[in-house]
Amino acid sequence: MTLKIGVIGTGAIGQEHIERLHNKLIGSTVVAVNDINKSQAEAIAKRLSPAARVYDNGQSLVNDPNVDAVLVTSWGPTHEEFVLASIAAGRPVFCEKPLATTAEACLNIVNAEVASGRHLVQVGFMRRYDRSYRLLKEQITNGNLGEPLMVHCAHRNPSVPDVYAGDMAITDSFPHEIDVLRWLLDDDYVSAQVIIPRKTKHTRKDLDDPHMILLETKKGIRIDVEVFVNCPYGYDIQCQVVGEDGIGYLPEPMSVLMRKDAKLSHEILQDWKLRFIDSYDVELQEWIDSVKAGVVRGPTAWDGYFAAVTADACVEAKHSGKIVPIKIADRPSFYAPAALRPAA
Repeated sequence: MTLKIGVIGTGAIGQEHIERLHNKLIGSTVVAVNDINKSQAEAIAKRLSPAARVYDNGQSLVNDPNVDAVLVTSWGPTHEEFVLASIAAGRPVFCEKPLATTAEACLNIVNAEVASGRHLVQVGFMRRYDRSYRLLKEQITNGNLGEPLMVHCAHRNPSVPDVYAGDMAITDSFPHEIDVLRWLLDDDYVSAQVIIPRKTKHTRKDLDDPHMILLETKKGIRIDVEVFVNCPYGYDIQCQVVGEDGIGYLPEPMSVLMRKDAKLSHEILQDWKLRFIDSYDVELQEWIDSVKAGVVRGPTAWDGYFAAVTADACVEAKHSGKIVPIKIADRPSFYAPAALRPAA
């Protein structure tokens, strides 16, 4: 069976995913596309063989009986509309993060999926598919570190564009840590605190940078995350798990050790897409396979909702200067690991 996929959003990440789905991964093809920029969508559709159908709106694409599953890579504020439409049509849907731009919108999606009685939604938190994170999780799960006590993390970018503003360090960059650390530790957060250190000279006057974000989990694990998005030396993701019996470090990306110009050095990546390029391939291949199997194995709509609630608490903590409780309802039994249901 070849999974016939419709893609809503043909910007940079949408184009990369279309290339993966149509030409690189096994068992899928892109049969329909939609974008607010129709001429761009048409140009991309023509490059596919056979050419994909171009739709004027995402709703029509979702309702196309020739589309087996939907990939949403459009602008964040449109995600709720298209994911809800996919649920209503009974289409499995992969939505790039964020699931939606507000916790309320995410909860709307959760409630709609639960009401449908079928697991249909997966969220694009790709770090769960990174080989380095999977190796670290294996050490935690196997008990090789003992019970985790603390986690120290860093999320560093060499620079960010002018559109990166306000609280995006928390709402745009940090959600990857929010999700992957919950997954690593198999634990939820109960409180958040945000500290703004001395501002770097490399940031704009209107942008706070860096941030220190402190989380506490239900089990009492303490987490600190440095988010530094104007860190000139490169794109650098760090994670150290301190356990009762040992310490586990996230493996560094593979690079050649160089002896040159009186220096011994490793290359440091500059582009997040290069750091996680393989994880995107693994993520979408596993999604294709899970849709065919009629299940959702990756991050769920509940995970997307939890990330939004946590980010909101962190924004509140930043502006209030207080430790803010992370209040979330009990997880519906629908999203319990043992409760996965067929999607078709």
